Amino acid sequence: MVLKKNVFVVVFLCGFLNLSAQGVDPLITSDYQQQKAWVDSVYNALTLQEKIGQLFMIRAFTDKGQEHIQKVKNLVSNYQVGGVIFSTGGPYRQAKINNELQDLSKVKMMMAMDAEWGLSMRLDSTFAFPYNMALGAVKDTDLIRRVGKHIGEHCKRLGMQINFAPDVDINTNPKNPIIGNRSFGENRDKVAQKTLAFMQGMQSAGVLANAKHFPGHGDTEQDSHKTLPTINFSEERIDSVELYPYKQLIPQGLASIMVAHLNVPSLESRDGFPSSLSEGIVTGLLKEKLHFNGLIFTDALEMKGVANYADSDNVDLSAFLAGNDMLLISGDTPEGIKKLKEAYDEGVITEERLAYSVKKVLKAKYKVGLNDYHPVKMENLYEDLNRVEDTILYEEVMENAITVAKNDEQQIPVRDLDKKKIAYVGFGDGEHQSFLTTLQKYAEVDYIQASTLSDMVERLQPYNLVIIGHHRSTETPWKAADFTNEEKVWIYEIARLKKVILDAFVKPYALLDLQSIDNIESIVISFQNDAIAQEKSAEILFGALSSKGSLPVMAHQKLPENRGFLTNSLSRLGYSVPERVGMNSKVLKKVDSVMNTAISSGVTPGGQILIARNGKVVYSKNFGRFDYGRDAEKVQSNSIYDLASLTKITATLPNIMQLVENGELTFNTTLGEMIPELRGSNKSDLKLLAVLSHYARLTPWIPFYLQTLDEGTKKPLEKYYHEEPNKKFSTQVADHMYIRNDYKDTIFERIKESELLPKLEYKYSDLPFLLLQKYLEDYYKESLDAITQERFYKSLGMNYTTFKPLDKFKKGEIVPTEVDDYFRYQTIQGYVHDMGAAMLGGVGGHAGLFSTSNDLAKMMQMYLQKGYYGGRRYFSAATLDKFNTCYYCEEDNRRGVGFDKPQLGTVGPTCGCVSMTSFGHSGFTGTYAWVDPVDNLVYIFLSNRTYPTMMNRKLITEGTRTVIQEIIYESIER
Repeated sequence: MVLKKNVFVVVFLCGFLNLSAQGVDPLITSDYQQQKAWVDSVYNALTLQEKIGQLFMIRAFTDKGQEHIQKVKNLVSNYQVGGVIFSTGGPYRQAKINNELQDLSKVKMMMAMDAEWGLSMRLDSTFAFPYNMALGAVKDTDLIRRVGKHIGEHCKRLGMQINFAPDVDINTNPKNPIIGNRSFGENRDKVAQKTLAFMQGMQSAGVLANAKHFPGHGDTEQDSHKTLPTINFSEERIDSVELYPYKQLIPQGLASIMVAHLNVPSLESRDGFPSSLSEGIVTGLLKEKLHFNGLIFTDALEMKGVANYADSDNVDLSAFLAGNDMLLISGDTPEGIKKLKEAYDEGVITEERLAYSVKKVLKAKYKVGLNDYHPVKMENLYEDLNRVEDTILYEEVMENAITVAKNDEQQIPVRDLDKKKIAYVGFGDGEHQSFLTTLQKYAEVDYIQASTLSDMVERLQPYNLVIIGHHRSTETPWKAADFTNEEKVWIYEIARLKKVILDAFVKPYALLDLQSIDNIESIVISFQNDAIAQEKSAEILFGALSSKGSLPVMAHQKLPENRGFLTNSLSRLGYSVPERVGMNSKVLKKVDSVMNTAISSGVTPGGQILIARNGKVVYSKNFGRFDYGRDAEKVQSNSIYDLASLTKITATLPNIMQLVENGELTFNTTLGEMIPELRGSNKSDLKLLAVLSHYARLTPWIPFYLQTLDEGTKKPLEKYYHEEPNKKFSTQVADHMYIRNDYKDTIFERIKESELLPKLEYKYSDLPFLLLQKYLEDYYKESLDAITQERFYKSLGMNYTTFKPLDKFKKGEIVPTEVDDYFRYQTIQGYVHDMGAAMLGGVGGHAGLFSTSNDLAKMMQMYLQKGYYGGRRYFSAATLDKFNTCYYCEEDNRRGVGFDKPQLGTVGPTCGCVSMTSFGHSGFTGTYAWVDPVDNLVYIFLSNRTYPTMMNRKLITEGTRTVIQEIIYESIER
């Protein structure tokens, strides 16, 4: 009995699995006995017409109205077709119609879509992945496998069991009107490798893949939707090139293949006879020679490529007799079913032939789970088709696809920003704003426009680097990608005069239009003209990312297939979503609520918040307005805030760190050694370590301005201030307010003569940084403003960071800090809030710096990276560690050397949830910057909580900044 059972299994396996010489059966399941039993029982229960109906896949548009849908429903009810392919519409309506159609079907139908790059190919409001041409530039096949899996998951979620993808055509003809972007490239081995990965990924999600267009649609200039294209190659060439991917995919379990409508004289002797109707091609080549046992689909039988070259009354029958299993989009489904039934009755179609294909269809249905059918769930459908993990994968793909195809003088990544003056010129009719905005996050990049070439050349004269973006719509892969004749002339002329980076956000073939690329130093292919591609391309240009892609096709005679320069990262900040760095975006949404509540409750009129982790900015938002007025300016990303005491660690301290590293200073250097004027004073022997640790008995603050006010009126005295500048009064304090130039000396003298505190203990003080400002300015023979610009801000790309912002920006771009009714008697906007810094003309070692959250994050990231950023080392890791050390913790002083550090007890500058290696600072106007090396975090909070009055202490009492900090740590997924 056991022997008989084993013999049965062997016989069953040989027959049902179709293994060995017949090749693998990709439709078989692990529970093959149950599968066979189900297939047989269903087949035997069907009428002849219902069996024939299983061979037809009809089309449904979900956006063509109820009349169209009713026709589809009638076809399902009356003919029990085997499947439906959906075209265009929206996901909710499709899911609803899908469920309605399945309810009408005796044997649940296989639902399908053309979703080569995701459901968005046909459906609105669904996620779009990059076109295959972009995937072809990716070297990491695991990424392509994941794309296939994600697309499969989307299909399955929407109730699709088959996706007519991947396109395995080897596109060796740049003028191909129908393939182009849909191909993975022109190299047969790479196309095979990448389509295999895509197939495996999609089928791992439980969705059948479909390789198309057999035997190969890649080398033709004709469109089979409009005519019958000819593939005029020898059988040997087709076998070697066009069939190569099929020969790789079939043994690996490819579930289905679509046969194209092509005229292939070397494979079919009848002139003009479509391959989809050719028994020699479908049965002889595909089934017998290539041993393919999966489902065989025709391409759409309504297409002119087949309808114009065959007897339209017999096209469905001819396609079936040729060996196809499923007839896709018949021109007349009822008539086609009728023709096949007549052929069966007449013995033209045998029972064996009918059963072979129908059972194969049923076997596929079992494999995709239609034997245990469940309707599509409508809940959270949109969210499930637009997941954050899809966005992350898209980012990863584009980071790996974008290709630097030419890079003379290693111009990419762009270095030495302090030596660059950069212009951006946009060509094409597509959107470019995301590219320009991201470029401007890294450097000062001016958008230059002109109506004539001569005007453009003149406007570009001051620039030594021009970035040209070629932007055309890539909404569909068939959109035009070429340059206009005028654009080509402009490119040649600009490249002749300037260093150029040409970045094309289209398929590589666009570059074939350029007669010469000799004068273009750098060429980048970014493939897609969408926001993510534009952002990632800008990141590669500026070294936030390395470039990894290689051309999947020849883009120019001098840009062959496989060309791609690998560029290095310069460790500049990149931009992404929280989940990319192990943070939860839903948790971070709480930050929005905290800030909105803070604004509505009068904590601050507005603010900027930035969070970066692992070198990527994952949260950067602007809240509120410049003031509480309804018509006040809204806070933007380039709105400039008064940093207040953050000036200490972003202007004075980094310069001191460099001098310590260079050996000019040590922690034991005294103020008397640094500043000769202090010798003999009570400050002469104070050491650098002590004063920067706020452990030197220095007075916390001196209200210098009070001595310059009238004792009775409390208004500025004329002997100190003039409304208009002159030789003696040219130091501007505010609008129409100029202080005596020599008062700077008075401030120094008051600091010099100030008493030391009686007790040595931690006491925060501004005075060390005012004294160090004098030292730095005497040492470099320049103002602190000029020193920091030249040594840090320009090269870091901190283009919105400056003292005296009104010298560079309009007042309307600068956030006001207070309505001053005690000193300057005006709204303080564009002038430093700190009175002492204002009396120094806006430049103080302790206050005076203005910036944005994005700019400030660059310096804090440089600190996090221990002195390295943008390809430049500002100081060593050892120096950073030396300053980021608490030397007086045992004396209950938490401070590092210049940096603030976490509290030693329960009260302090942080949420109490940070690591003890973290450091940063806060500012009086409502600013905060904190770095945590353990979690690789940068947190920036900018506000003007002092508006309209500095007496508003709600930001401090409610702990808004540290409440947000706590949310940040809560969002980290451990």
